[in-house]
Amino acid sequence: MKGSVITARIDSSAKRDAERVFKTLGLTATEAITIFYKQVALRQGLPFGVEIPNETTRRALKNAKLRRNLKSFDNVDDLFEDLEA
Repeated sequence: MKGSVITARIDSSAKRDAERVFKTLGLTATEAITIFYKQVALRQGLPFGVEIPNETTRRALKNAKLRRNLKSFDNVDDLFEDLEA
């Protein structure tokens, strides 16, 4: 079976990080890309949700990255109590 060649430029650190995950999973980059393509064909779309975050989500992500306005809990019970409030 002849294969097709795909050429793509991606950020070096993204490539390195992804290939580290592939290695942990026992996959080559080629196998991982093949799985992705097969899932796209099977699902007739991307195999994961792609959405543009709204302002509330963008703010929450920024705050989390900057470690601002985060709640912390001493135990799981306190977390669930807060979620019920």
